[in-house]
Amino acid sequence: MEKDSLFSKNGGRGEGKQAPRDAATVILLRDRTEGPYEVFLMRRHRDQVFMGGAYVFPGGRLDDADADPELAACIGGFRAADAKRLLQETDLPEAAALGLFLAAIRETFEEAGVLLARDTTGRLVDLADPETAARFSTYRLELHEERLTLAELVRREGLIFAPDLLIPYAHWITPEIESRRFDTRFFLARLPEGQVPVHDRMELTESSWMTPAFALAENEAGRIILMPPTLKTIEELLSFSNTAQLFAAARSQRIRTILPEAFRTADGFGIRLPHDSEYTLAACKQLPHPGGSTRIVMEGGIWKARSV
Repeated sequence: MEKDSLFSKNGGRGEGKQAPRDAATVILLRDRTEGPYEVFLMRRHRDQVFMGGAYVFPGGRLDDADADPELAACIGGFRAADAKRLLQETDLPEAAALGLFLAAIRETFEEAGVLLARDTTGRLVDLADPETAARFSTYRLELHEERLTLAELVRREGLIFAPDLLIPYAHWITPEIESRRFDTRFFLARLPEGQVPVHDRMELTESSWMTPAFALAENEAGRIILMPPTLKTIEELLSFSNTAQLFAAARSQRIRTILPEAFRTADGFGIRLPHDSEYTLAACKQLPHPGGSTRIVMEGGIWKARSV
């Protein structure tokens, strides 16, 4: 699957304009007994054109199958109206709104092996049993290869998907300078007990749990690659001491669309975020607010968050 991408491997100077495709990304989190919570990151195959070698969250584009009306019977009482309300996008078609939640569930399962679903008793899926884990590993591959649909998966196992476990967090649109563009909704989700995320070993070659501070330090040192949306998101996560605090803030915030504005720098390229004082795109411009970076620039081959 093509992933939500802000920049291509060469720095993102694409040709022409393209309407962005809907996509979903999941920021998978886990609390620890001691120390800050962690976020799950996976490394994309270095040969991929978009974000080759970068560490990313699970995610990808909205497929037609994600908006299959048959799936409405596989999600309990969660409705399209709930999806639109939570996304804060009243003009979004109902099928697309609900489909984004299901795309987030599907991509998290395909890429990370984590399934946000419940059994008929309401218990979250537990993959601790080796036989169960092996069976779902087969489902994961079949789904990835389009030999299995989401609806078929839940019918086989008697499950109900759990979109209520996804908390909409952010909304990024790839800048117009890119030849491939995505309209990506970011969701928060806790790792369910009894599940262990593992990268798919195809498009994703490594994976690791990292605290936000560690991930930022690794990027700054050039030991991992964080592209601008991931970098900015992790910078924001750094300000929350635990997932409960983060989730509470996410549920009460207003989600504002982030359409980065590209500009040239001494090293070649950067983006301004909507609350940057020099941002000029009127449709998405925000008032300045304290704290955090306002732009992301390439310095010495590393994306770095900066304020002006």
